[in-house]
Amino acid sequence: MTMSMTLWRAGRSGMLMALLCGASGCETDQPTAPGPDTPAVLVGAGDIAVCGSDADEATALVLDTIAGMVFTTGDNAYEDGTAQEFTDCYHPTWGRHRSRTRPSPGNHDYHTSGAAGYYGYFGMSAGDPAEGYYSYDLGAWHIVAINSNIDLSASSPQLQWLVADLAANPTVCAAAYWHHPRFSSGMHGDDAGMQALWQVLYDAGVDLVLNGHDHDYERFAPQTPTGALDTQRGIREFVVGTGGRSLRNFATVAANSEIRNSDTHGVVKLSLYESRYEWEFVPVAGQAFRDSGSTDCHQ
Repeated sequence: MTMSMTLWRAGRSGMLMALLCGASGCETDQPTAPGPDTPAVLVGAGDIAVCGSDADEATALVLDTIAGMVFTTGDNAYEDGTAQEFTDCYHPTWGRHRSRTRPSPGNHDYHTSGAAGYYGYFGMSAGDPAEGYYSYDLGAWHIVAINSNIDLSASSPQLQWLVADLAANPTVCAAAYWHHPRFSSGMHGDDAGMQALWQVLYDAGVDLVLNGHDHDYERFAPQTPTGALDTQRGIREFVVGTGGRSLRNFATVAANSEIRNSDTHGVVKLSLYESRYEWEFVPVAGQAFRDSGSTDCHQ
């Protein structure tokens, strides 16, 4: 079935609205605008859907219980991000939250040329298929979805767009998400190719980033783009490759890694206030591991 999604901003709050249309008609997704003391919620994970696995359904059941905007940090449908895999594997699980999902692509999504399965499934909510990056406002926060599968050098069109986007949308608090982590204790390890991206985010005062790629959960202390501890202006990174794909053990523990888990699927829930945020790793049913905390945004 062919789907289309139209996005627009409503009123002074900049609340993102979505119109999801298919053969049976159109459905409006209208998140309730949070009040002054009520946080906006961003919840999700990456490395998600595998046909024949129960873990992606288990994490989708967690999403069923949490209102808010859903993010993905890539590798949405294994093994190759084909249209059939999105239909057969992703859609029966995380797909029931498609109307409130703002995705980002992973390398497995690009196993299909041009990530055609990914863009065909998510439509306009995934951004321009020639780019795959976009931004939106959620409550008082500015959120950026990055495509880490294309050029991210300092002179790339994506980073030039990002510099302009962050300058045009000054907020006290901001976040970004994409697939490949700059820092990781997982099997893939650190990715120096993300440093120029981190530099742009750091210079603009972005508070936190969310990634996938390594199939585990890891939280870092605030850092600079080169990995130095920076409690004043540093960016806190979460690796959340726990959406459903089989998990993997850690390799060498990276500097400034604060907590790690490689045996629990789940999602990260972010409660986004006007000048601070709270995080919570919510495990699938039957699992005990949790991680939570809060911190102020950069002022």
